[in-house]
Amino acid sequence: MTTSNYTSLIKTEAKRLGFDYVGISKADFLEEDAPRLENWLNNNMHGQMSYMQNYFDKRLDPRLLVPGAKSVISLLLNYYPSEIQADDSAPKISKYAYGKDYHDVIKEKLNHLLEFIKENIGEVDGRAFVDSAPVLDKAWAKKSGLGWIGKNSNLINKSSGSFYFIAELIVDLDLEYDGAIKDYCGTCTKCMDACPTDAIIAPYVVDGSKCISYFTIELKENIPNEVKGKMENRMFGCDICQDVCPWNRFSKPHNEALFKANEELLGMKKADWEELTEETFRRVFKDSAVKRTKFIGLKRNIDFLK
Repeated sequence: MTTSNYTSLIKTEAKRLGFDYVGISKADFLEEDAPRLENWLNNNMHGQMSYMQNYFDKRLDPRLLVPGAKSVISLLLNYYPSEIQADDSAPKISKYAYGKDYHDVIKEKLNHLLEFIKENIGEVDGRAFVDSAPVLDKAWAKKSGLGWIGKNSNLINKSSGSFYFIAELIVDLDLEYDGAIKDYCGTCTKCMDACPTDAIIAPYVVDGSKCISYFTIELKENIPNEVKGKMENRMFGCDICQDVCPWNRFSKPHNEALFKANEELLGMKKADWEELTEETFRRVFKDSAVKRTKFIGLKRNIDFLK
């Protein structure tokens, strides 16, 4: 079989497993991203996310993660929900956390894909990555033609917007590579104008330490008083810069049963959240990414919004 056959085989299986888009790029040093990442870290835009400083070289070169790596297979999985929280006055949770924790769902699909590659192609060494290792997933998705990086630093797909999880398989297998596409943001600055904490400090530059997602998920100490009244009722994550993006008018509800929104979560009213107990937290977020904040963290966020 040729690299063309291998590529076609892998992309067909990825789609069968439920991934919406698949792109492949050569496993090489991310030359363009190196100075950008260095500058971002030097300016402390990672805030207290100290893990972002770790494995700098590995973030830029996949061959340090998988010896002999030749290809990065980037995959997108839609999470745009068909329903949102019923009570508009209730504290809001980012759409990506409505259903089962995406790490678990996607890791299983990736492992199936890697097994498929080994069974149908032969001895292939590879590793699966889902937002939990030093991989610049948006950079790889961009290189493999799955979209462009918008001014809000999210990957935007021309056909379907930006409500996607990004994952990778890095393998020591030569494949056919897809090329990057152009940037279609144009003169639009809607995401920058809408950010309530001014976290998008310049086109394509997000100061992570000013982002609502950072305050509600990553920050372990008290949320700074200077953002009081600027959180737009967000208690876990933030979708504002995506909600206003014109490209997300093309977003369609996902087809992944495990991402189906927890009905109890969607039905909770403002008072239910303000009176949240640890028992309810454990029940509602049993398999959710929201578990990451723990009860005490989510309660802190809710109380800050009052």
